[in-house]
Amino acid sequence: VQLQASGGGMVQAGGSLRLSCAASGRTFSRSAMGWFRQAPGKEREFVAAVSRSGSSTSYEDSVKGRFTISRDTAKNTVVLQMNSLKPEDTAVYYCAAKFTILTVPVTTLTTTSDYDYWGQGTLVTVSS
Repeated sequence: VQLQASGGGMVQAGGSLRLSCAASGRTFSRSAMGWFRQAPGKEREFVAAVSRSGSSTSYEDSVKGRFTISRDTAKNTVVLQMNSLKPEDTAVYYCAAKFTILTVPVTTLTTTSDYDYWGQGTLVTVSS
């Protein structure tokens, strides 16, 4: 699976951005998908994940109620809709794929080592 993230940019606090991750390859439909972010000087952290079917999602506590992850299997894309953005959301955002033969609860896919493939990242800057 090859992943291409896009949609980053600069926005004021309280604003919104929509990140997209385009996936190529035949295994997309059999992959759980996740978004991570990495702020300067910090480790990469989990943001959200969605199951292979799209029916289950998981979020990091600080983004619950503000971010929404979804997938379109027909288009091989995963979207992260980010609302009510805060300066602390500033980071490079990465999409990732976890190929699974069997269904895996997305609540267990919260570390970088859980994922097999990574995109190149897109920068989100939120100004106060």
